[in-house]
Order: sequence, then C-alpha cells, then structure tokens
Amino acid sequence: MAITVYFVRHGQTYLNRYNRMQGWSDAPLTEKGIEDAKRVGKELAKIKFDYIFSSDLSRAVNTARLLLASDPNTEIKEPIQEPAFREIFFGFFEGANGGAVADTVGGKYGYHTFSQMAAGWGTDELKNRIAKADQYGDAEDSQDFWQRMNKGFDRLRNLPDGSVAVVVSHGAAIRSIADHYLEGVDQNVSPRNGSIMKMTLTDTDTHVDFYNQLHIPDK
Repeated sequence: MAITVYFVRHGQTYLNRYNRMQGWSDAPLTEKGIEDAKRVGKELAKIKFDYIFSSDLSRAVNTARLLLASDPNTEIKEPIQEPAFREIFFGFFEGANGGAVADTVGGKYGYHTFSQMAAGWGTDELKNRIAKADQYGDAEDSQDFWQRMNKGFDRLRNLPDGSVAVVVSHGAAIRSIADHYLEGVDQNVSPRNGSIMKMTLTDTDTHVDFYNQLHIPDK
C-alpha cells in the first residue's frame, strides 16, 4: 500500500496578517490569501490527484475551492471536508496577539515567538504548555491533537492503493506533522501560506518527502 498526500497550508487570512492566534477561530482570506490559493492550484496542476480534502474551517475550504478552480486538469469541483484536519485549538488564546501569547507562555524561557517556542520545545511540548496556560482548560494538548489528527491519517490510509490526495490544512498542524515525521526539520520556520508538504504513506511507514515548498520540485 502506498498513498501520496500533498498537504497545503491555506492562503493568508486577516488574522495571519495581524499576527493573531487562529486555531478554530476563523477569518476571511486576504487578497494575498486568494492569490496564494490560486497559485498553489496552478502548481498542483502539474500532478493528477484523485481526492482533495480540507479542514472544515472556512479558510481551508475556500482555499481548496479556489485551488480547484485554478487547476485546469481536475474535474473535482468541491473538497471533502474533514474536521480531523483542523488547526490546533488554542482555547483562551484564540484571537490573541501571537507575540503576547509567546511572552506569556515562553517569555521567561527566552522565547518571544511561536517559532522560537516550537524550535526550543518541539511542537508537542508547545501544545502542552499552551494548554496548561489556558485558564479555561479548553486548549488542545498534544494527546488531544494527535487523537484527532490520526483519524484523518486513518482515512487517508484507507484510500485505494496508489491514490494521490491533496489535504488543505493549517500552519501549526502541518508543522506538527513535519516535526513528528521529518527528522531535523527547522522549527524556526513556519510553513508559508500556500506552501506544500508531500508525504508518502505505506502500511509500515509515514514519510515526509518535502516540506514548506511553494513549488513542486522537478523529478
């Protein structure tokens, strides 16, 4: 069994632009975000994919729709919405200034950005620390996240052998997947809006072939 998956980060939103924490909260795509989606659609026209999934959050769904409309080689009109591919839920910190959250959670350790915390602690420990700092207890920890995300991977693994799928998901979620499966990934660099991560799933392995690319490398 081998399934090829192209994970795509959604286009830029207004909360991305303003450096606000955006997990399950949602914001419209900016003009740049619309162009991000159209560009990645033209890039994915280089490959033939059989399925396209998206998180059920509107920024991912709308990115997927724009992507499909920009790909002249696909007959797929609508993404399959899969909640398992949602962004991490930041609970009390939803909508907060990203720098302020970094200072709250990581400032005393010398971390002042989300990327610095991810690089210093790893993405799973970062989730746990944010969840611990959430006074309402709503934020997802690493166990919550992977229990949900693994349901999405199970769905991908159950596709017909040889299938190629596109999944439109989110920055922190994609960075977590890369951190989990790609040794030596630079956590100081967040996946860009409209960037692509290619994975190969088999019965015995989950492999990241490339990460955070705006273009599909030539074979």
